[in-house]
Amino acid sequence: MSGNEQSDLNPTIPIDRIKYDDRGLVPAIVQDYLDGTVLMMAWMNSESLAKTIATGETWFWSRSRQEFWHKGATSGHIQHVKALRYDCDSDALLVTVEQVGDIACHTGERSCFHQLTVDTKAAPPADTLSDLYQTICDRRDNPQAGSYTQSLFAGGDNKILKKIGEEAVEVVMACKDDRPPEIAGEVADLFYHTLVALAHHRVSLRDVYRQLQQRRK
Repeated sequence: MSGNEQSDLNPTIPIDRIKYDDRGLVPAIVQDYLDGTVLMMAWMNSESLAKTIATGETWFWSRSRQEFWHKGATSGHIQHVKALRYDCDSDALLVTVEQVGDIACHTGERSCFHQLTVDTKAAPPADTLSDLYQTICDRRDNPQAGSYTQSLFAGGDNKILKKIGEEAVEVVMACKDDRPPEIAGEVADLFYHTLVALAHHRVSLRDVYRQLQQRRK
């Protein structure tokens, strides 16, 4: 591995349980460790899986070239493995990674799954907060008449921060009264207005996730 990066892989993962197909391959789904975005799917054999575990970086088997493929060796978009799981049938892998450069696809897109069956520029699906944050950023960059989110941006910090303060008080009151449904609703409002503040100051939600991950360690 490079730098000070460390893998969260358990070196004792029972790889002998993995069931390979008749070509000696198993599909590996690669997922972003911060927001759950599915980045790509590739194939591993027993040796590439062993290399992945040993190095903490993803190694695959190229069916077209019939050779090992160290993801990012050429582009620099290496994947540092955070966790590796196999499914209930032991015939598929889920590899959770930190994607260097936030680009996994050879086309330059973040995810290989950027092509959709409808005409839209929507980003690959991630967790709910990330999806909401992208929508908020879109409202910031492409104002729409009558949009509540746009009205918050128009009001600037004074309006945005006032709403955060109000929603924080509502969360406190709902918790004090022990009203679970109201607590969920008020926290949702607080999350939303906080995301607006992040977007207003152009702070990436992924930077917040990184901070949380660092504190978790």
